[in-house]
Amino acid sequence: MPGSVTVAVVGTPGVAKELGKKGTASDITLYNEVRDGHAATLGEPTQFPEKLAPLLVALGMADRCLLIVSELSRPVAETIATVELSEMPVTVVRGAGVGEAELARALRGSRLASAPTVPLDLPALRATVDGWSAPEREGPVEVPIDHAFPVKGVGTVALGVVRRGTVRAHERLRLWPTATPVEVRSIQVHDVDRKEAGCGERVGLALKEVDAGQLARGQVLAPEGTLRAGTELFGGPLVRCPYYRGDARAGARLHAAVGLQVVPASVDELSDRAVRLTLDRPVAHDVGDPVIVLDLSVPVGPRVVGRSTLGAPPGTP
Repeated sequence: MPGSVTVAVVGTPGVAKELGKKGTASDITLYNEVRDGHAATLGEPTQFPEKLAPLLVALGMADRCLLIVSELSRPVAETIATVELSEMPVTVVRGAGVGEAELARALRGSRLASAPTVPLDLPALRATVDGWSAPEREGPVEVPIDHAFPVKGVGTVALGVVRRGTVRAHERLRLWPTATPVEVRSIQVHDVDRKEAGCGERVGLALKEVDAGQLARGQVLAPEGTLRAGTELFGGPLVRCPYYRGDARAGARLHAAVGLQVVPASVDELSDRAVRLTLDRPVAHDVGDPVIVLDLSVPVGPRVVGRSTLGAPPGTP
């Protein structure tokens, strides 16, 4: 089926490499598969569980999730708790070492208990991924950057997935949350030159008017006036992770994950009524975006505190 999709492959390392060809590698490793007009990008959080951020980034990049459960360990339990807070479609993949009843107990009471569950069968998983496509989101283009680097003879290149709209060559955009204007010099999609790329496609964008050193993961390429940028986040009620064992409260120092941005934050309010955070540096966001609150210092249990949905600052439309 033609189309493009980005899939987070989490829970058990080593499965993503069986589903695609290795591409960009850092704290997350990306694998690509293009077949019969369908393109899949599969992200594995390579440095998880040592670091929580790669798991959040892999999920933040994705349209769908493959939760691979080959054993019931502490990292798998934290992965389940984190995936539970996301809203993307999830397919649970049961490894041979985990019984059906055992897996059902681990997922009981969560939204994942009703998710499709399939055995770990690589050919069947490839066929499943081939049938997935990213949802269409119309509106001004939005491309979160996940990697960036200089290329000799080309200049600055940013990699990311088009999350909304269509990006076009020679289009002028803003590098959010900074005020830096940039121009798209050229576009590649899986090493093929293109004049434009649509929602769901993974792109390499050669950019004018900006150096690679000015780019960072989580920055977003979008037109002027289409996003918000700042250090204050205002969210609705906190949906708590039921397995969190820390003591996150007003006055605490935690982290906030917004899109692909993971930033230290001071808590002004963290309750069933509202979430208010002051960040150490600005982030790009929009009303309706999710924010995941993290406690990276908790001694036991998952490092995810909960999830909120961002709104506009009080007194603004």
